[in-house]
Amino acid sequence: MKSFTYSILVAFLTLPVLLFAQDWEIDPMPIRLKAKIISIGDGMPVPYAHIINNRTHGGTTSNSGGFFTIDMLNVDSLVISAMGFTKLSFNVPSGYNPDSILIISLKPMNFAIREVTVEGKKNRVNMDGIPSGKPVDIDPELRGDAFNEKPPVIAALFNPLSYWQYYLSKKERRKRAVREAMAIEKNWEMHSQNYNKEIVMMLTGMDNIQADDFMVWFNALNVLPYTSTEYEVRASIRKYFELYKREGRLKK
Repeated sequence: MKSFTYSILVAFLTLPVLLFAQDWEIDPMPIRLKAKIISIGDGMPVPYAHIINNRTHGGTTSNSGGFFTIDMLNVDSLVISAMGFTKLSFNVPSGYNPDSILIISLKPMNFAIREVTVEGKKNRVNMDGIPSGKPVDIDPELRGDAFNEKPPVIAALFNPLSYWQYYLSKKERRKRAVREAMAIEKNWEMHSQNYNKEIVMMLTGMDNIQADDFMVWFNALNVLPYTSTEYEVRASIRKYFELYKREGRLKK
């Protein structure tokens, strides 16, 4: 009986010691945790994840490369969350080396999205009864508040400001010069369809270099207006090619 009572007494006295030893199996000590957060899916860094200490409710955020540093106790637990990933509760391993970088992996979240059909409705505008504008033969950047053509003398009586603006305004003179250049360029563009090196070579049988020399000579004569028709162009090329050969200009 005494032996049984003694055993109970010893067990009662040693129980708090055992419980205390279990609670403090890992001695609490401050550490500076250095870690990198990556995705389990592809191993890529997880930037701007939130790391919260459950004990202090303080925390930090991972940088663009997934790295973070936090001061804590080695017995603290962390909650790590990031957009598109499952939240993770994390405890520092008992054998963690403060000089190393711990790798923490987050699991990506999968979202199931149902098929969506998008339909749009656009109100129709009733254009009946709306007058259309009068067409203008001037490019938008050249349209002004004066005249599209030379104003008659009588315009000086009814609108003298616009009349004199046409003759005295530098802006209007510049517009007319640009319009004239554009008209010439347009005519030459049409003219080049009838007069070009390929046509000269086809009509005369000259090679590439010979055709270049002939066209330099022919253009210097200025005998072919850019308003010439296709027939006039071909006739002029044949006529002046014969003259070109008679003068001994054709190089072989």
